[in-house]
Amino acid sequence: MNAHHPACCSPLDTHNPLPNALAGAQLISTRFDPALLAEGDFARCDIPPVRGVAKRQAEYLAGRLCAREALRRVTGQASVPAVGEDRAPQWPRGVVGSITHGDNWAAALVAARDQWRTVGMDVERLLPAERAQRLQGEILTPAELQRLQALGEQARAARISLTFSLKESLFKALYPLTLTRFYFHDAELLEASQDSARLRLLIDLHPDWRTGAELDGQFALFDNKVLSLVAVAP
Repeated sequence: MNAHHPACCSPLDTHNPLPNALAGAQLISTRFDPALLAEGDFARCDIPPVRGVAKRQAEYLAGRLCAREALRRVTGQASVPAVGEDRAPQWPRGVVGSITHGDNWAAALVAARDQWRTVGMDVERLLPAERAQRLQGEILTPAELQRLQALGEQARAARISLTFSLKESLFKALYPLTLTRFYFHDAELLEASQDSARLRLLIDLHPDWRTGAELDGQFALFDNKVLSLVAVAP
């Protein structure tokens, strides 16, 4: 394993912020600072470079470092997932995984395919109340908007942020199974308690995934962020 660790990323962290660890899965995270990204970091880390501004490069490098370590822990092979034509990570046979980054934090979750059919994970910075109000119509269905009515301003903003993250996780979990793109209004958050959630599809994606299908999610709030996960058992 390459000993070089770039200055733009904090040491890899094995702490799992989510309430329920998935059996056989590994979650690895790091904090990153694009200002500390150095020329040659990709080469020194033995990770194929990606084009873009410093933020894009730093978040990609951070996510791939986490993915490589998570893969090493699950499979014994420290490989780096390539980028597919659809820009999704290409995981080795026998594993499922998800990479996310936001608010200078990146993480990867990897699990054995015989234990989990798919996983989708997403981190988002909590939306300020004013921005949440502006975006709510894009993210929420009319039924979800209705359920917000009783909440105060901060609770509404938190629920909108949570819904955003959970729908992103749902997409990342189901896209590899269905190869069908879908959008915020194509699913709804039915309920969210302290750290668990239930989502429902509002469109047919695939013969296995039709309108009305329900999936469970979980989430954690930390450092002004929400991290969510949707995992489907075999």
